[in-house]
Amino acid sequence: MKFQNPVVVGSGSWGTALAVFLANKCPQVHLIGRDEKVTAAINSTHCNERYLPNSTLPQNLIATTDLSSVTKADLLLFVVPTKATRSTAENLVSLNIPESAVILSCAKGIELETGKRMSQIIGDYFPSNQIAVLSGPNHAEEIAEGLPAAATIGCLNEEVGLALQDIFATDRFRSYTNHDIAGIELGGAIKNVYAIAAGVTMGLKLGDNAISALVTRALAEMTRLGTDLGGRSRNLRRSFRPRRPHRDLFFGSFPKSQGWPRSRSE
Repeated sequence: MKFQNPVVVGSGSWGTALAVFLANKCPQVHLIGRDEKVTAAINSTHCNERYLPNSTLPQNLIATTDLSSVTKADLLLFVVPTKATRSTAENLVSLNIPESAVILSCAKGIELETGKRMSQIIGDYFPSNQIAVLSGPNHAEEIAEGLPAAATIGCLNEEVGLALQDIFATDRFRSYTNHDIAGIELGGAIKNVYAIAAGVTMGLKLGDNAISALVTRALAEMTRLGTDLGGRSRNLRRSFRPRRPHRDLFFGSFPKSQGWPRSRSE
């Protein structure tokens, strides 16, 4: 299995960065956004001024607002805000996306009303497609610039997982595969709560000891909660590996600046 026609839904910073990454490995990538002015500017200036103003986008990255582009996708990336995942799936389900297309969820979060993870929502609308997730401790602008990074790919199908690992691999980007989709998604979502708490601790100037204690206890709580919600305790317990949610927790708790960068999603 080899992907040739990826389509990215969501032209925010993270969606654009992933489209840039894929454009360097595929003949053409379509990036679907909502704002016609933004997509037109991307095509004419090769820059997403709103979300990634310092990155030059490849010529083979084509931006559009036309959802029908998904009908030719062999790899479809959902890179929209978590609150928009369900409505996006509803808009796409009638467009006859090929059952052979792999759908990759790239957003971190849990649906407020149902408690469902993003891959579960997508799977409800596309039960015949292989659903996978991509997660990692990454800033969008650094991915677009080609700086070294790593990510986790969660997929139950080994062949699909290896194909995704192959397309998301360069000499500067390493992907790890894992079958524990629930653990990956839960870790990526739950850590945000602790990251906010760490930011508050920093803002109150409570010191490194307080932040260290908070993050240490956060790891224990994440493991217990993640296991109760369907993640594998063995995976959730292992720290300091790029394929585990703990690395994402540390990344979120100790950002490179006091203010979070730009919005990750449109």
